[in-house]
Amino acid sequence: MILRKGETGHIMEKHPFTVALSGKGGTGKTTVSSLLIRSFIDLGEKPILAVDADPNANLHEALGVPVRETLGSMREEAFTRHIPPGMNRHDYVRFRFRQALVEAQGFDLIAMGRPEGSGCYCFANDLLSECMIQLERDYHFIVIDTEAGMEHISRGTIGKPDMLLIVSDPGARGLRTISRIKEIATQLGLEPGRIHIVFNRFKSGTAPVDIGNEIPIAIIPDDPRVEAADLAATPISDIPFDSPARVAVLNLARKIHQRAHESNGKPD
Repeated sequence: MILRKGETGHIMEKHPFTVALSGKGGTGKTTVSSLLIRSFIDLGEKPILAVDADPNANLHEALGVPVRETLGSMREEAFTRHIPPGMNRHDYVRFRFRQALVEAQGFDLIAMGRPEGSGCYCFANDLLSECMIQLERDYHFIVIDTEAGMEHISRGTIGKPDMLLIVSDPGARGLRTISRIKEIATQLGLEPGRIHIVFNRFKSGTAPVDIGNEIPIAIIPDDPRVEAADLAATPISDIPFDSPARVAVLNLARKIHQRAHESNGKPD
């Protein structure tokens, strides 16, 4: 990590607070992830580590930064490319891991890339897990944009999140996905109190959604500025500060920020 103006650059003595976002495709999970990262920066909690754990990686586009390689390609490369003289395989993977890190204003981003290919990658996955542990010491918050199946979490590559946000639309299919992801999360050992629902693209006048006794941690309204940014292929995280979606996600970030500071062993 390269120090940037306004950042302390000290190694965190406590673990960062990790937020993972999951949901079926098309619910705006990546949009919410990018706006959440921007909101944490607005709250002064920088640098943030952004992790794109979705094989269909596009978090970098929502944040407006390039990604030249992923950990998936690096993992395969470590087994096929000649390692420089004087460097063992462990050191080489750690070196390449740092090279794959994209550094931006207020945040760094790492893309996990496609799932494992043929052959055994247990060795490389163990190294990547170790590198993630080393990386996280530099950050206050980690935001993980993950897929609905949460394979990277189940394999332990990116650890267990402190909070899981299930992003959904208010439709029936979205509710079925919520139930499925909650089941997966609890099987992975996440306590129910760490799992929260976020309704995204909520249109005015939409009937209330019955999700039992659970109250969504956030309801993000449908925002034409998000759609306009998407159509124009401009970073969604750069929509105006007073945009309805950005205001709603900032309020969500404040709730998470408070939860992180109330948790034992989290950022001071």
